[in-house]
Amino acid sequence: MRAWVIEEHGGPEAFKQVELPTPEPGPGEVRIRVAATSVNPVDCKIRSGAAEALCPPKPAILHGDVSGTIDAVGEGVERFEIGDAVYGCVGGCGAVQGALADVAIADAELVAHAPTSIALEDRAALPLVTITACEGLEKLGDLAGQHLLVHGGTGGVGHIVVQLAKTAGATVTATVGSGMKETIAQELGADHTVHYKHESVERYVAALTGGNGFDAVFDTVGGSNIASSVQATKLNGHIACIQGREMIDGGELHVRGVSLHLVFMLIPLLHKIERDRHGEILELAKKLVNTGDLKPLIDQKRFTFDQIADAHAYAESGKPIGKVLVVHPDHA
Repeated sequence: MRAWVIEEHGGPEAFKQVELPTPEPGPGEVRIRVAATSVNPVDCKIRSGAAEALCPPKPAILHGDVSGTIDAVGEGVERFEIGDAVYGCVGGCGAVQGALADVAIADAELVAHAPTSIALEDRAALPLVTITACEGLEKLGDLAGQHLLVHGGTGGVGHIVVQLAKTAGATVTATVGSGMKETIAQELGADHTVHYKHESVERYVAALTGGNGFDAVFDTVGGSNIASSVQATKLNGHIACIQGREMIDGGELHVRGVSLHLVFMLIPLLHKIERDRHGEILELAKKLVNTGDLKPLIDQKRFTFDQIADAHAYAESGKPIGKVLVVHPDHA
């Protein structure tokens, strides 16, 4: 099979196309004929070496997100048959090779039947960000009637959070960085938008919550922005954060009684625990996509696997609006 791999860490030019033996699925696994993948920040970090510890054995096949069609089924798999259209976040980290190849081997528990209301390639934009959004929202509890602040409301995870929170009955405020992104956030369902470059936390907390703070905050930015999330949260409120590597002073959390929940959706992939939960989340998401309650935000600029270096460079440029999709040459 053809695979687009890295043999050394580096810039986007590190990718090269090679021929590798076509793998066979083992017990509990399926083989997916790949239609597309999408670029997530972790893919760029693994490629560059910033997250070298997460890299699969070299030559490494990166990228977890995949959409495609099952063409082989391992022993003991009962949920899927050859020919099923599926999607999932299946590898590209730890000991598991990823989706930048003609076929990808996947633990069947990580995979779900794909939604039918969007194109096969577009489904690859959903898995990692949808699972991350769901895991974070679950930590925030019942959102019906609650006011949720989403930092990065048009980002990869943020645009999914906005839609799922609205479906759950929340009032949603999304931070945005431009007028165009404000329009997108509103189209996704945000009730209010905040231009974070021009509005202070004190100002929008006063204007939108009467100074009490938001019931919950979903922080997709992390780092120093966590301090802003704490400041924006009501007493005894909750924060879910997907970028929590930078340490913060816990004093303000303590005096405000704020609970900080950190989300790392790769744990099932890296440690082989609770993998069935990922498949369950994506089966539920499939229904929301098919009813129109959830849709991926995909950048207008698309790439093929042969253009994977360009796709990574573009993803890292800060220019994309929505997910960067990378389509297998046979589906381009």
